[in-house]
Amino acid sequence: MSEVTPTPGIHHVTCIAGDPQRNMDFWVETLGLRLVKRSINQDEPGTYHFFFADAEGSPGTSMTFFPSAGAPAGKVGSRQAARTAFRVPEGSLDYWEDRFDDHGVEYDERVERFGETVLPFSDPDGLPIELVAVEIPDDDPTVPWTAFVPEEHAIRGFHSVTLWLPDPEPTGDLLRTMGLEEVGTEQAQGDAPGDRRTRFAAAGPVGTYVDVLPTISAGRQGRGTVHHVAFQTPTDDDQEAMREAVRRAGLSPTNQINRHWFRSVYFREHGGVLFELATSDPGYDSDEPLDELGERLVLPGKFESRREQIEANLPDVTVPRPEDPVEQ
Repeated sequence: MSEVTPTPGIHHVTCIAGDPQRNMDFWVETLGLRLVKRSINQDEPGTYHFFFADAEGSPGTSMTFFPSAGAPAGKVGSRQAARTAFRVPEGSLDYWEDRFDDHGVEYDERVERFGETVLPFSDPDGLPIELVAVEIPDDDPTVPWTAFVPEEHAIRGFHSVTLWLPDPEPTGDLLRTMGLEEVGTEQAQGDAPGDRRTRFAAAGPVGTYVDVLPTISAGRQGRGTVHHVAFQTPTDDDQEAMREAVRRAGLSPTNQINRHWFRSVYFREHGGVLFELATSDPGYDSDEPLDELGERLVLPGKFESRREQIEANLPDVTVPRPEDPVEQ
């Protein structure tokens, strides 16, 4: 039996969106993340797959989307990753509220959570997002992209995801199996439906936290909801050991699937949320130079031979470019 290496934290979060251009404009121009990969949903190649991340597409920074103008609206509820939170440097929330005012982004009042200040808002499809002000250490592994947002305010990867679950206890046991530790419980605030929020912490500095809350409020997958949460299992050996631990926990993980930029294993955790285990390599710069990430449509493996057909069925999109570089 292989010893399980604790996950360093979240690798990426994948969501469902509506209009592709609106999705790209918001995540690149408004939030200041870099489009590090423009590809297709490998299970539904008629749909784009966009990857937004830090300047180098570092593990723990990529928010990805399956955008489709015809996607039906979803409803955030139980058995979902209901909130996705990003880290921003301490002292930057005033900047973000001013930026949201300038860009017509609706946001809620700040809340305090586990000693940190949280700014909740939604993207154009209604996807619930949060910014959490934290101290960014000098040796932080993320690399801010500064085309639209100055470095001192730029998003620095994931902070956490919040899971809404009918019964959080089995999921908590699974998170412990994956190497996360319970670090606190407090009264839920804002629109969270449960009365208690329990936080689990992973071993790494980015995408560290998973919060779980009890709720029976029914959800529905669709536009404006999270499709799955991926956790880092850096090597194949790490992933296989974690896969076996998940299987021993009574779940049904898939075999490893090659997703071109990482290798993946999928399973639904006890509460019904789709989890993924993702390796660190080969990375988003394995098929494009670092300074050209996101510039072209990349079609993995077998899909390249169908490029003409696939491109004909995808709407045209334009990556936002800053008219003037931001002042640092």
